[in-house]
Amino acid sequence: MRTARSSSSKKYNPIAVEPRRLTSHVFGRWTAPEIVVAQGRALRDKAPVSAHARHTPSPERPDPTTLVSSTNDKRVQELAAIRVGRMIASPFAFLRGTAGLMAADLLRSPSTGLAAHICGDAHCSNFGLYASPERRQIMDLNDFDETVQGPWEWDLKRLVASLVVAGRVGGMRDDLCELAARDAAHTYRVATRELASMSVLEAFYLTTDRSTLEHFDIEHLYETFDRVRKKAKKNTSKKVASEITQRVDQDAWHFLDKPPILTRVDDETAQKVLDGLELYAEALDGELRWLLSRYAVADVAQRIVGLGSVGLKSYVVLLHGNGEDALILQVKEAEPSALAPYVAPSPYEHEGERIVRGQRWMQTVSDLMLGWTTIDERPFLVRQFRDMKGSIDPTDLKPHQLDDYGRVLGAVLARAHAQSVDPRLLAGYIDGVSAGDGEAFDAALAHFAVTYADQTERDHAALKRAVDDGRLAAEVGV
Repeated sequence: MRTARSSSSKKYNPIAVEPRRLTSHVFGRWTAPEIVVAQGRALRDKAPVSAHARHTPSPERPDPTTLVSSTNDKRVQELAAIRVGRMIASPFAFLRGTAGLMAADLLRSPSTGLAAHICGDAHCSNFGLYASPERRQIMDLNDFDETVQGPWEWDLKRLVASLVVAGRVGGMRDDLCELAARDAAHTYRVATRELASMSVLEAFYLTTDRSTLEHFDIEHLYETFDRVRKKAKKNTSKKVASEITQRVDQDAWHFLDKPPILTRVDDETAQKVLDGLELYAEALDGELRWLLSRYAVADVAQRIVGLGSVGLKSYVVLLHGNGEDALILQVKEAEPSALAPYVAPSPYEHEGERIVRGQRWMQTVSDLMLGWTTIDERPFLVRQFRDMKGSIDPTDLKPHQLDDYGRVLGAVLARAHAQSVDPRLLAGYIDGVSAGDGEAFDAALAHFAVTYADQTERDHAALKRAVDDGRLAAEVGV
């Protein structure tokens, strides 16, 4: 039976209360999202989107051959020729090794003035898979040697230009290369808009694993992505140790000499590296120091890695734990960022710390062993050597795979930037007011990508001529 509503029930009437006027050095002031987005749109007056399409080389632009030669001055000279040999292999290889040259070019490009923690070298081969501490495979930026605080536009422009250069090297038609660049810019824009609509913590926690990336339509990339993912899952310290080390007696292992790529070092050098790891461990949390104490040092070797780092001091340290358990740490020399002359001074005195801080800013999850140290008064970065790492070679992709790959990387880069710059500001700027405004952003970035790819090919040809003429030494095929 229904009963009559009590006459004593009352409707809730909110009481007007004056808002608190509190101040804090930690927390910000709440602003309506639509106001922040509008502030981002207003930046179009300062840096019109259409202006991003242009690339006009400066009359003071560094000569590419001179620049490459000068960056070899502080490197191990017998290895510098290997670096040049790798760079002349293709225009894409040249682009990978000249982040500083592109920064010099971008210095004259339009900027919104929004500074972020940027990778500094966000070309399309510096993204890949790696393991989170929970042993999930994450797709993210994976090289931070050049990381700085600088214009977010520089990362995106390096990404889209690299897609066009890589596609051309792979024999792809120019219109398909340009489509990949446009798709990368478009997905960066869409992902930024979605991040801007999320709660602050939801956006911060977002990781880019397979389930996230499938949201951005990678149908043509599934097979390649799965192949790389499965291979990367097996790419552990144990597997690497089985390939580059050998057991010499019941209780001893050492690295296999494979010069010039892998060479064992003398006892004095090995001890210096170990002393550097002692300093590194002192800065770790107590539980990680205890974890490392369960390993014993078996051997130390020098190992050439990558392209831009060839000629810098780089060591691998073989550790043995429980039974046949192996862990390999990489101890890699950290130079000042190639972008340093073109941005505000770094707040970090130690270059290894600069790299670690930048990586932690941009990645949602990072290597637990990540840290820094000093050896012979030189700064070094410490990290695990290969931990379920894997990457896609963009020059091997088929036409419709490259634009899928561009979409993946656009989404990944957007999330990385949103860790240090308000995505609502970025969304307001790149989306504008109407759909046409956003499409104009995509088109401008794609046009820039093609123009800069042309520049890269000219620069690569100049470097190759210098090698052919004997003005620069190169060791090819190493």
